[in-house]
Amino acid sequence: MSMRNERGLFEPRRTPPLSHAQFAWRVARHVAVGGAVLLASLFAGMAGYVYFEGLSWLDAFLNASMLLGGMGPVESPQTPGGKLFAGLYALYAGLVFLVVGGVVLAPFLHRLLHRFHWDDSGSKPPQ
Repeated sequence: MSMRNERGLFEPRRTPPLSHAQFAWRVARHVAVGGAVLLASLFAGMAGYVYFEGLSWLDAFLNASMLLGGMGPVESPQTPGGKLFAGLYALYAGLVFLVVGGVVLAPFLHRLLHRFHWDDSGSKPPQ
């Protein structure tokens, strides 16, 4: 069953919440998208450090992952190109952190809001 409908990515208010199995698949897809963005960003950062600073791939991995994790670089850039790259990558990494967090949390927040606003007026009232 496709989760996309004519109104957007998530089911509309008038439909019941997804089953637990469908919700688990939705969460898995969102985590996979977030992970793919993180991996692509990590590789881009590593390639930048290798190219601009001449670091080994292992040192580039350390610097790029520390920036993506919000900790800051381990080694200070020495070249003008490396300094510019590190600054721009740090700004980008901060945005990636927020976007991936939003993508991963979106199914949970939608499910919470959907449960509060689900219009089940078509069902029989409890007796």
